[in-house]
Amino acid sequence: MTEEIVVSDIGGTHARFAIATIDDGRILSLDDQLTLKSGEHPSLQTAWQAYGREIGRELPRSGAIAVAGHVGGEVLHLTNNSWMIRPAMIPEKLGLDRFTLINDFGAVGHAVALLGDDQFQHICGPDHRIPDTGLVTILGPGTGLGVAHVLKMETGYHVTETEAGHVDFAPHDLIEDRLLQKLREHHRRVSVERIVAGPGLQVIYKVFAEMEGQQAKQLDDKALWQLALSGEDSVAAAAFDRFCLCLGSFAGDITLAHGARSVVMAGGLGSRIAHRLPSSGFRERFRAKGRFESLMETIPVKQLMHEQPGLYGAAGAFIKEHGSLVCA
Repeated sequence: MTEEIVVSDIGGTHARFAIATIDDGRILSLDDQLTLKSGEHPSLQTAWQAYGREIGRELPRSGAIAVAGHVGGEVLHLTNNSWMIRPAMIPEKLGLDRFTLINDFGAVGHAVALLGDDQFQHICGPDHRIPDTGLVTILGPGTGLGVAHVLKMETGYHVTETEAGHVDFAPHDLIEDRLLQKLREHHRRVSVERIVAGPGLQVIYKVFAEMEGQQAKQLDDKALWQLALSGEDSVAAAAFDRFCLCLGSFAGDITLAHGARSVVMAGGLGSRIAHRLPSSGFRERFRAKGRFESLMETIPVKQLMHEQPGLYGAAGAFIKEHGSLVCA
């Protein structure tokens, strides 16, 4: 039976919406896609209503909502977003009879479990497909640092959402010691997300400019990333190189912690820098785990290429909770 549901992916910067068409446990399409700026709407309810107005139709009464933050309790406080969500009020506020509420990177986990091999691009390690069974670590820098893992089994799959982006930042050398020292001027405890996320490039860039005796350019995050990736500014380019090193270190750490045998990079920023990772220091840092270096060399690292994995995965999570599901 064909059914339409609203799917949304609520992050720190953007709120993404679409109408997913599902049939017999399959996700057939994501239509009427729209991205709104979270900061331009005071709540999820008003953004939800704005989406309905923009596409000019009454929204379905079933939906899936992926949110950036821990899902649990009477009130959800989103990470890097001022919106608060009360799950008990969702039917009334959003007009939903059935809904699924999931962490945003948990939704990405569902997408990783369901999408076909053509949606993954090789980064490093052995160039073979993600196995049909086993544990897959998923991480991706964006406004924050998302982490999840998927246990793929012959009978299906299970997604575990985590907040591993908030573990302590572990410096690898004297330069990263300096980054940690700088962050400690403002934060009693420094999580890895302070460095390995979109805004983290600002920290690295300003420390590097200081080391070179230069005045850091006053740029917003988007402009700084453009400058760093263009290679036009040597300090910004060096900051990007260091970002890749730190990302590789953390990716290797969390892979060891999970006991995973394959890794998927995701997130908007992840897809933006994917083509640069193979030629960066990411691979060396990923495998630089002492006595476990030979093990790390056997683990494939892929980039998820689907344009809207949060929306696709939210639809998958809805099907898994409310009905049968067939993998692609």
